Amino acid sequence: MEGLNYHHLHYFWVVAREGSIARASKQLRLAQPTISAQVHELEESLGQKLFARAGRGLTLTEIGQTVYGFAEQIFRLGSEMVDVMHGQPVPRPVQIQAGVDRAMSKLIANRILTPALRVGKRARGMAASATGAGLVSIVVREDSLERLIAQLALGALDLVLSNSPALPSRIKVHTHVLGECSLSLFAPASEAPALKRRFPHSLDGAPLLLPGGDSNVRRAIDRWLATESLRPVIVGEFDDATLMKLFGQAGYGIFPAPSPVEREVREQFGAAVIGRIPGIRQRHYAFSTERNPRHPSVVAILQAARAALSY
Repeated sequence: MEGLNYHHLHYFWVVAREGSIARASKQLRLAQPTISAQVHELEESLGQKLFARAGRGLTLTEIGQTVYGFAEQIFRLGSEMVDVMHGQPVPRPVQIQAGVDRAMSKLIANRILTPALRVGKRARGMAASATGAGLVSIVVREDSLERLIAQLALGALDLVLSNSPALPSRIKVHTHVLGECSLSLFAPASEAPALKRRFPHSLDGAPLLLPGGDSNVRRAIDRWLATESLRPVIVGEFDDATLMKLFGQAGYGIFPAPSPVEREVREQFGAAVIGRIPGIRQRHYAFSTERNPRHPSVVAILQAARAALSY
């Protein structure tokens, strides 16, 4: 970018990394007003606010997150350049930056993203070298689907994962349907046998934890409950799937999760399956800016996803 002051960008990068101007001041050994002024000048040159107040600290705005991502790459490359000039071999991993919709099951996201790192394992096994050939580095950002799609369009992400289709917008992205799976209901292991025997009628009057009301999964579950004339007591609604499972683990209610990760839910949250919801098939999507992505890790994810989700 013409006119970009890299000193200002460096001060911004340190403030963003440290979370406050006070901590950045100690790191840089500069007065707080000096750092504040330099960051303000960067904001003026970009025409965008990069920080917002969060209590006594600072949080990055949406544009600030994008600038921070670029700054990370710029200063990492600068450090590597200095190492090379001093004759030190520098591993150069291939990096994939992925966004995960905060409403998506993190167990499913983990299963979908894992093949991205297997690309690096296979390459290292074939031809490891001091230059770092075959290394893969993954960076995962979690946010709302709308904000992640905006980051994708800006080039800050290579791929976005969600269990919801992208809403119509002026941002052009390509949708890849990764696959679909059934949905299971879980309860604490001690209560599961009784609930399983009378499923689904055992849900009548039972405490239920559900995803937030604006999700596709929630709407599908609501329709199924109405069709079956089931009236559970909804004791919690969550945008974060992991938090919902933690409440379920603590015994506050029955909760749903994708069927392919039944084993992981049993092991991690001490819960047991009481039944699968008939007729509900949860789709999972990936979004990219290319119709046919070329990034090797993105290709690996898209190729392996259907097998990972089949259930």
